[in-house]
Amino acid sequence: MNEVPTPGTRERLIAAMIDALRRRGLHGIGLTELLAQAGAPKGVLYHHFPGGKTELAVAAIDAVVDRMLRGLDALLATTPDPIEATRRWMAGATARLQDSGFESGCPLATVALESTPDDPALRAALNQAFARLRERIALALAQAGEPTDRAHGVAALIVATYEGGLLQARVAQSIEPIHLATQALLTLLAGRAQAATK
Repeated sequence: MNEVPTPGTRERLIAAMIDALRRRGLHGIGLTELLAQAGAPKGVLYHHFPGGKTELAVAAIDAVVDRMLRGLDALLATTPDPIEATRRWMAGATARLQDSGFESGCPLATVALESTPDDPALRAALNQAFARLRERIALALAQAGEPTDRAHGVAALIVATYEGGLLQARVAQSIEPIHLATQALLTLLAGRAQAATK
């Protein structure tokens, strides 16, 4: 019987930060509470993350995007049609938000809204995170026949709908905003696909 290895302290710190970012944002949780959630002793944070809370947040952002990209790759492996894959991706995000009682949103948007010009490391990590998502989606669109230049624009629209829809649904405590945005996006994508085949 294979046992799942117990996550190390570094992994537990990242997981605790991801959860904090999803639910409360970077400034919504203190270090003491974060360490308690991770089950980590005081002082260990700076051993793994010499840059403190900001460096931990950057690691959490990178981990979130890695997870999102793995999920997208798995989805695209079973659903090569980008319109259907987009529908399933948005539906999954909507279900997760609803299941959390509209408490747990996308940590990327949460941190982006909190960041200021005084947070260059965070902004650089977020910029890279969004770019990686757009690039992966654009690649899928291009593989499905979308011209490369348009694929990048459509990918940016999909990511904007995903993030903006989740934010609106979270504050409304209702899936209606993301549902409306998703339906409009899918209609637009389907119309583009039909026009391309004529």
